[in-house]
Amino acid sequence: MSQKISFTVYEEGSRLDSYATSRCPQLSRSHVQRLIDDGLVTVNGRDSKSGYKLRTGDRIVVEVPLPQPIAPQPEDIPLSIVYEDDDLLVIDKPAGLTVHPAPGHSEHTLVNAILAHCPELSINGSIRPGIVHRLDKDTSGLMMIAKNDAAQRALSNQIKDRTVLKQYNVLVHGHLSPEKGVIEAPMGRDPGNRKRMAVVGSGREARTRYSVLKYFKGYTLLEVMLETGRTHQIRVHLSATGFPVVGDAVYGKASNVVDRQFVHASRLGFNLPSNGKWVEFTAPLPGDLEEAVGRFSRL
Repeated sequence: MSQKISFTVYEEGSRLDSYATSRCPQLSRSHVQRLIDDGLVTVNGRDSKSGYKLRTGDRIVVEVPLPQPIAPQPEDIPLSIVYEDDDLLVIDKPAGLTVHPAPGHSEHTLVNAILAHCPELSINGSIRPGIVHRLDKDTSGLMMIAKNDAAQRALSNQIKDRTVLKQYNVLVHGHLSPEKGVIEAPMGRDPGNRKRMAVVGSGREARTRYSVLKYFKGYTLLEVMLETGRTHQIRVHLSATGFPVVGDAVYGKASNVVDRQFVHASRLGFNLPSNGKWVEFTAPLPGDLEEAVGRFSRL
């Protein structure tokens, strides 16, 4: 399996490797050079060299092999289990634990831990078994994990229908006012940095509700509820309104009080797949965030 990227040269004189890199910003120059050496970059249908000087009208095709997924393996990683039945788990994920394997990071994830805890897990055709929603690596708190295909469909449908309660505790810079509000701003990939998300006019609908729990000197502790579930939604929305999350080095700035973003999934509610009963679970602030609140209280 591979992805093909093709384009035509309109200005001559550039080296093939540098020009192809400029047109494929997701690839490093060294990666492009390896592709050229392997015959996966052609000019007018022929193999070429990295230093080939391009001419106007040259047609370049870059073939990028897609990484082959590797089935995750069980690992004995401790889990803080809040609830468990035959269909699902609710866990309190610690900060620093990645949810699922990705290229270059196939071990030491929540999925590896789940496979060790549930060797009978029966979900077919997925390299992310049981995962129906995500938390960022450095976000702590409650997640639900499906144990079988039926439960995964039921929970995924609830998320799609926006009937799942997802509530977070978040500390932001500044004095956020009014005390209750809704941030409604479409989100998509940041045009200037594809590894980040941003508020963009052409993005997907995104709604975030918040209410103030407590004001500190120069900071505000919030209760945040997601009505949609976009990647980095809380962090992007709050940063866009001028109140970045404390400790968020990506959308704000690092903090000398807490060494990760102050976002904790504190409450989770949904209907059990087995009988439709509504259930809610809560998780207190972990020690590092509790300590941070105490320090901000003393400022």
